[in-house]
Amino acid sequence: MQRPIVLALALMLGASAGALAQTALAQTPAQTPTPAARPWLDPKLDADRRADLAVKAMTQDEKMTVIFGYFGADMGDKYKRPPESLDGSAGYVPGIARLGIPAQFETDAGIGVATQGGAKQKRGRTALPAGIATTATWNPTLAYKGGAMIGSEARDTGFNVMLAGGVNLTREARNGRNFEYGGEDPLLAGTMVGAQIKGVQSNGIVSTIKHYALNAQETGRNILNAKIGEAEARTSDLLAFQFAIEASDPHAVMCAYNHVNGDYACENDFLLNKVLKQDWSYKGYVMSDWGAVHSTAKAINAGLDQESAGDAFDKQPFFAAPLKAALAKGEVSQARLDDMARRVLRSLFASGAVDKPVKAAPIDFAAHAKVTQADAEEGLVLLKNDEGLLPLAGAKKIAVIGGHADFGVLSGGGSSQVYPIGARPMEGEGPAYWPGPKLYFPSSPLKALQARLPGADIRYADGKDPAAAAKLAADSDIVLVFALQWNGEAFDSPLTLENGQDALIEAVAAANPKTVVVLETGGPVLMPWLDKVGGVVEAWYPGSQGGEAIARVLAGEVDASGRLPVTFPAAVAQLPRPVLDGDPKKEEEPFEVDYTIEGAAVGYKWFDKQGHKPLFPFGYGLSYTSFAYDKLKAQTKNGVVTVSFEVRNTGARAGKAVPQVYVSPKAGGWEAPQRLIGFSKVDLAPGASKTVSLTLDPRLLAVWDAKAHGWSVAAGDYVVTLGASSRDAAAKAQVTLAAQALPVGLMKR
Repeated sequence: MQRPIVLALALMLGASAGALAQTALAQTPAQTPTPAARPWLDPKLDADRRADLAVKAMTQDEKMTVIFGYFGADMGDKYKRPPESLDGSAGYVPGIARLGIPAQFETDAGIGVATQGGAKQKRGRTALPAGIATTATWNPTLAYKGGAMIGSEARDTGFNVMLAGGVNLTREARNGRNFEYGGEDPLLAGTMVGAQIKGVQSNGIVSTIKHYALNAQETGRNILNAKIGEAEARTSDLLAFQFAIEASDPHAVMCAYNHVNGDYACENDFLLNKVLKQDWSYKGYVMSDWGAVHSTAKAINAGLDQESAGDAFDKQPFFAAPLKAALAKGEVSQARLDDMARRVLRSLFASGAVDKPVKAAPIDFAAHAKVTQADAEEGLVLLKNDEGLLPLAGAKKIAVIGGHADFGVLSGGGSSQVYPIGARPMEGEGPAYWPGPKLYFPSSPLKALQARLPGADIRYADGKDPAAAAKLAADSDIVLVFALQWNGEAFDSPLTLENGQDALIEAVAAANPKTVVVLETGGPVLMPWLDKVGGVVEAWYPGSQGGEAIARVLAGEVDASGRLPVTFPAAVAQLPRPVLDGDPKKEEEPFEVDYTIEGAAVGYKWFDKQGHKPLFPFGYGLSYTSFAYDKLKAQTKNGVVTVSFEVRNTGARAGKAVPQVYVSPKAGGWEAPQRLIGFSKVDLAPGASKTVSLTLDPRLLAVWDAKAHGWSVAAGDYVVTLGASSRDAAAKAQVTLAAQALPVGLMKR
């Protein structure tokens, strides 16, 4: 029987994926006998000791085996996946059967177990809301639960490496992959993405953190050079990575496509060696993104440990025959090769992938649906609600218009694409192939609303005819317009709605001002019709249960408790770069993106610094109840700053507040007037109150001191502000700090 058939049959019978790889390898006569004793398989030893022992027992070819990966999907006649890989997967790295080292079965991504588009059979798996939606919950507990859920589906599908953990800051509001990431602030992004990674790895598998670093736009991502100063990078993008790594200990770091200050991220000595491995003492391994390797000796000596899908996407398999030649010439040392193999093995031991081999198992989709729905519900952001239009109550005639709300909800495109059962594209929309298809998940907001409001007459129009939609709107008590913007990998998007949707909204609102626009987007969009509608809800890409989540929030079964993790600009002219750098039609023409323009002042910090008034500020979001914030206190002891305050529900119904704490040095000297230094999600019954205490990370009170190679807190007075967004000041306090020097390395969070 051929090995692909053996693999498929064994998976259906629940065989271990690790065992499958070992079976496949065993069909080739071993060149080296299996050792009589294998002490590295003793789980009582720590991961470092086990990796040391295993590397000493490896042959040279075995060391090179674990640092080179293959693509897990066929690419027509150009490329055929290894038969041992899982079809439609992101990647495969063979194991070492005689040493008990399992193969690495890799799957995208941070939203769920993806299927690469070329695979004929799509995996029906649960999709979380977009990463930006999860971050909009401001609830690390939900992020952890979501990560644990998709990690369990990865394990039960036969994967032991999940390419999750996108933490790139939203420097460019038009970035096509913003939907995968954690917003614009390093503390919020690092906290939320770190919680998700920790959840993924709770399943005994490896999670990545990505894309390291400054991968802030898709246009020209393979050729652009991100220009930025060290202090600026360490206070923004690198700090987000640092916070997330501290919170989760991801076992792999995926380096990015772009250059940073002249060198590719995957052959960047500053990023990989100096910051990650030296300053942060990172013990895991660095894997490349798919097609991001451009050299052998330079990449390896700069800190890259594993080449991903090298024979499918890179110009040559740099870590195969070229590496053997580089070793022979002395361009790469034997010690460095040993270190590469050791780092990979250490992560397999530390994660549990060796001791708990993955195997196919039944998936509890009903339980997982509750996880993704809870995430989507708390991520929905109520941006406008004139005269209490929402929640829907008492309306007898409701019009639902556009967005294929009769079928389901939109999802983002690219390598992270999950295919829940029943998901499909709409005829004539989006590309049929990469980065498409433009996929809709079968969770209908229309049907969910009809089920919840049986006494209302809820009618639907597809929105293709604005006049017909306006006529329906005029004959309704309230109107819900679903407006979409599709974002995805490999392209960036303007901040405008596509296919005439702005005109549709204008026509409907003119017919009935009691119009609520429900946005399904991957990031901020402009709203030229904002003053003409009564309400706006940002639903993002809400995942497998998105329709149910939207209906529950609109109907008021749960509070609207999401808050913006990104600033919504009022105009493109407010951005650091009003014109997007690069030309997608000139894919081979290098260019530079000057991030020194904003430096570390990303997102709301840029708006504060420039005095711009955004459409909606960072941290903003309305609730169906009201909250009061007071009794703010700030104090310092032994260099540690703590703040405490009280949150009260002053409304008539239960709700969830998101108090946010910002700090400003009275003397100035930071990249922007203020920084987010703490937040909490607080669930309160009507009239209830809660005292919240937060301990502040001292690095958020510091600046990077290049001369001292560390963080430096300046002595002086600092203003602490408590509020409901970056532009809200419910209470202020002052704290006086002494000068303090902080180490460069990772800290416990």
